[in-house]
Formats: sequence, C-alpha cells, structure tokens
Amino acid sequence: MTAGAPDRMPDALHPVRTGLLRAAHADAEALLARVELETAARLDQARAEAGAILDDARRQGEADGADAARGLLVKARRKARSRTLPARREAYETLRREAAERVRELRRTDGYASLRELLEQRARTLLGPGAAVTEHADGGVVAQGPGRRVNLSLTALAERALDGLGAEVRSLWEP
Repeated sequence: MTAGAPDRMPDALHPVRTGLLRAAHADAEALLARVELETAARLDQARAEAGAILDDARRQGEADGADAARGLLVKARRKARSRTLPARREAYETLRREAAERVRELRRTDGYASLRELLEQRARTLLGPGAAVTEHADGGVVAQGPGRRVNLSLTALAERALDGLGAEVRSLWEP
C-alpha cells in the first residue's frame, strides 16, 4: 500500500477482486431471481387464499346485512395480511440465509487468500496498523483496536450488502 492512498488496492489484485465480484454478483442475481420466483408463488398463494376469504366474507355479508359484511371484510383483510407478512418475512430470511451460505463458499475458492488479505488491509486502514486481526469462523476477518472493533466477516459483509439494497429487496414482495 502506498502512503498516499491507503484505500486503493494493489493493481495486481484487481483481476482477483473483479473475478470475485463478478461471481458474487452472478450468484446474487441467480439467488434473487430464485427468491423472487418463490416469493411470487407464495404471494400468489396468499392472495388466492385472501381472495377465497374475501369471497366467503362477501357471501356471508350479503346474508347478514351490510354492517356485518363490513366487519367481516375488515377481518378478512387482517387475516390475509397476517398470512402475507410471514410469507414475506420467510422469503427475506431465506434470501439472507442463502446469501450468507453463498458468500461463505468463497473460502473454498482460489482467490480467497487474496480476498482475506484485502479485508485485513481494510481493517488495518480503519483501525490502524496495530489492530489485532483474526480470521472469522465464517471467513473474512474481525479486527480490534483501542476501543473499536470491525467485523469484516463474509457473512457480515453479505448482510450489509442486503441491507444496502433496502427498497430494492422490498420490491420483490410488492405487486
């Protein structure tokens, strides 16, 4: 590393980083596509159930009168929402879990040693050259300096990447 640019990576590692990023993006896109299909299927099922509940509520409302029908529709919407929200949450948790599993697989690649070295350099940049850097069980590193700690484990990085998607991830569940 040069003294003038502590955050720049050595040019020799650029192809490794580019390859890892390309593979990670491809894996993430494939994972997002699969989760999107699963989520759509679950939402379709929840919507179908909600539709059936609403149809039942409408039939009952016609028999019991307009006031009773309004109460049942509210109840049906709540029930449908209570079924949709867990499906969304489960899909999101599945996405997080599978992203973490995929990123941990990087430990078994040829470029992992270079990636680990880059993460260690980043930790030292953030905490200083005297930071104690250790390998994380899931891959990546954790570093500690005076009064500070940096988690650059592969799972933490994957979680931050998903959190950074924000509304993009939530859009998987919107109609």
